Amino acid sequence: MSGVGPVEPGEGTRAWDDIEPPPPPGHGQPRTGPAAFYARHRRALFASATAAALLAAGGYLYATRPQAPPPAVGPYPSQVVDITYLGREGSLANAPRGRFTFAVRVTARSGPTITVVKISQPYTGLSLTSVPKTPFRTKTGFGHKIIVTMNVTECAKTPRNAGLPFLDVTLRNTRAIEDHSYILGERYAHDLSEALQVACSNDPPSLAKRQDAAENTAARSAGSHNVDRTNRL
Repeated sequence: MSGVGPVEPGEGTRAWDDIEPPPPPGHGQPRTGPAAFYARHRRALFASATAAALLAAGGYLYATRPQAPPPAVGPYPSQVVDITYLGREGSLANAPRGRFTFAVRVTARSGPTITVVKISQPYTGLSLTSVPKTPFRTKTGFGHKIIVTMNVTECAKTPRNAGLPFLDVTLRNTRAIEDHSYILGERYAHDLSEALQVACSNDPPSLAKRQDAAENTAARSAGSHNVDRTNRL
């Protein structure tokens, strides 16, 4: 006998060397349930959540952004417009009968540009025209000379002694459109009354009144004469 010991088995010669550990439960089988759904779609879910968060943040920033102050509201046009009577234009004696021409100055003191939409007067027996014709725009701080001509169309519907005559003016700016009445003062009232008296001095109602007055005077004179004559008899 030699001193050689027992032969060791070689690699892979043992029975248990060929046995592999069993796979974990469920290995190789599709998983189900919320966890499995999240595992399969976590990228899409993450992208959706990120987009929603960004959208919410953007909406919040838009809602809380600094607001621009509202534009300043200008004054009403009648509050900044002055109309001044300048006097007659031309001689009243040389003017055509029934016509009265005068000048006014229109001044817009401040604010946005104002448009004079219409100029009129309250008496139905008068018509009115202006130069320049309406509508026209005014320049802020600049006095615009306007020539106004009135024509008598019916004397019975005109004031013979206008106490406080006025002009009706329609004004417009970026804030509002207004109808405003401007009293032009005593000079205008005097000049208008004088022009109307001259224009309507020969109208039929006036002639009838003068004829009646003349006839009454003649009758009174005749009666007095008869009395005198009778007294002399």
